[in-house]
Amino acid sequence: MSKVGTWFRRLWQKPPEVALDEQVPAEYPEPVVEERVSDEERVSESETSPNLETPPLRARDPDTTSQEALAQPAPRSVGASMAYGWITDIGRVRDHNEDSVFVFAAEQCSSVTVPPFGLFILADGMGGHEAGEVASALACQVVAAHLMEHIYLPLLFGDREMAADEETFEALLAETLTDAVQHANTEVYSSTPGSGTTLTCALAVGKHCVIGHVGDSRAYLRQDGTIRLLTNDHSMVKQLVDIGQLTPEAAANHPRRNILYRAVGQGGALPVDVQSLDLEHEAQLLLCTDGLWGLVSDEELWRIVTSAPTAQMACASLLEAANVAGGHDNITAVLVEFQNGTA
Repeated sequence: MSKVGTWFRRLWQKPPEVALDEQVPAEYPEPVVEERVSDEERVSESETSPNLETPPLRARDPDTTSQEALAQPAPRSVGASMAYGWITDIGRVRDHNEDSVFVFAAEQCSSVTVPPFGLFILADGMGGHEAGEVASALACQVVAAHLMEHIYLPLLFGDREMAADEETFEALLAETLTDAVQHANTEVYSSTPGSGTTLTCALAVGKHCVIGHVGDSRAYLRQDGTIRLLTNDHSMVKQLVDIGQLTPEAAANHPRRNILYRAVGQGGALPVDVQSLDLEHEAQLLLCTDGLWGLVSDEELWRIVTSAPTAQMACASLLEAANVAGGHDNITAVLVEFQNGTA
């Protein structure tokens, strides 16, 4: 049984039943009658009795710190290594939201070393009616559950060998993320046939970050003053642009721009685009669906992000920009800011 299953099994176990005759004592103690004390007696008693109502917060031991210890530098302060914001909206045209988001960030400061962990997933469902939103929600859940069970929980339980070797650990993250998306593909295909969803995921552990991608949602990275589009749109029009039969400007307004040739839920073996990033330096990672990048230019996206005081306020401003531009589709964005020295 997996560790997750063991947790749930413990939670579901009922506490042992206690017989009624064990819960109530056979004989009740005699009630305590409080003696009334006059104000004069209370004043005289307080003059001779120590004040027991306000004890010191903690006992103070004699100072035994050695001069050598005092000469050592103070430990470096530890704080949050990542900040994030996210937002999703129905837009101005659609009657329901088929986008789904999963965000999980955990950091621990204790005698047990656990690297900072972040999992950020968004999915844009397809299929009409409720099939699209079911597909996107299921894909997020399956990917998140797989990565939590095989990466986060082992680290939390103290598996130090997992991350002992940098290259091996990075390969493990990429392989596990690929497996997670494959599992999601199988589940969506069997549970909601005829539907599908995009899926773009960022798995960050310490200074490692792995991106998994299927569909036409996007991931951007801003680091060292450079902005990069990390993902490739798996759409028919993007293929035409790549082979020179269509310009990017014409692709933006093409009537078949939403047709994908690769999506989670299509069945069979699913190729997953996976790449690894280095988080040694400060960086901003933006995940978004086509309801945002299809209406707001890349230049405007990053002007909004860099001018916002917080990640959450940046997401709110991105949403506003997309709705002002028409809001033709559901709009979802996740912005993660990695601080210097994430590892």
